[in-house]
Amino acid sequence: MTDRVYPSSKVATNGATTTAAANPTATKPQPLRQPYRPQPQYHHRRHGRSNRSLCCCCCFWSILIFLIVALLAAIAGTALYVLYRPHRPEFTVTSFKIGKLNLTDNADGASSHLVTRFNLTLASKNPNNHLSFAYESFALTVSANNDVVLGNGSIPAFFSDTKNFTSFRSIITAAAELDVESAKSLRSDLRRKGGVPMKLQMDTKVKVTMGGKLKSKKVGIRVTCQQIKGVAPKGKSPSVASVADSHCKVDLRIKIWRWTF
Repeated sequence: MTDRVYPSSKVATNGATTTAAANPTATKPQPLRQPYRPQPQYHHRRHGRSNRSLCCCCCFWSILIFLIVALLAAIAGTALYVLYRPHRPEFTVTSFKIGKLNLTDNADGASSHLVTRFNLTLASKNPNNHLSFAYESFALTVSANNDVVLGNGSIPAFFSDTKNFTSFRSIITAAAELDVESAKSLRSDLRRKGGVPMKLQMDTKVKVTMGGKLKSKKVGIRVTCQQIKGVAPKGKSPSVASVADSHCKVDLRIKIWRWTF
C-alpha cells in the first residue's frame, strides 16, 4: 500500500515568504505627503512698515519745521511792533464841492445822460514816529447808493514822512450814460432833503519804510470815505457838501492770483 504525501503548509508559507523577499517593494509602506502650506510674506510686510514709518517721519518733520517758522515769524512781528509801534495812515475829506450834478433823459427813453463835476480837498496824516509811506498815484471814484458811479479822478503819487501832514486837491468828473435802474435810483437820491449820500473810494499801492532802513514791498490799500451828503447846485455857483460826519477807513488789499481781498 502506497503512502500518500501531502504538501506541508510550511512550504506554502515559505513560498510566500520567498515571493515577498523577491519583491521587497511590494510590501514597503509609502511615506505620507504633507499638504502645501504657503510661507508668510515677511519681506513685503517689512517693506510696508518701512514706507509707513518714512511717511510719518516726513509729516512729523514738516509740521515741526512749519511750527518753528511760524514761531520765529511771530517773534519777529512782535519785536517790530514793540520797536516801531506802527499805526495806519489817516485820511480826511476836508472839503467837497459839487460843481455839476445833472441827469437828463435821452430821446429813446432807455437811458439817461449824467454830467458831474466835483472839487475835493483831502488830507493825509502819518501818525508814526519811525514809519514813512511812499504812495503811488491814487485812483478816485465817487458813487451814490446802489454803487451808481458819479465820477472818477486821480491824485498824483507823493511821499509821507514821519509825523507828516499832506493836503491835496482833486477834480472828479463824469459824462456817462446810465441805464433805467441806475437813473431811477439816482433820481430818488436827488429828491432827498438831506442831500445825495455819496461815497469816496481811493485805491493805491504803498511802500513802507521802517526806521529808514527796512523797506517793505508794495502793498495795495483802499481808502473808503462815507457819510458825505450834498445837493445838486442851483445855478452856476457850486454847492458845498456836508463832510462833518464823514470818516475814512484804510484797508489792505491783498491779491492772491485772481482774487483781491
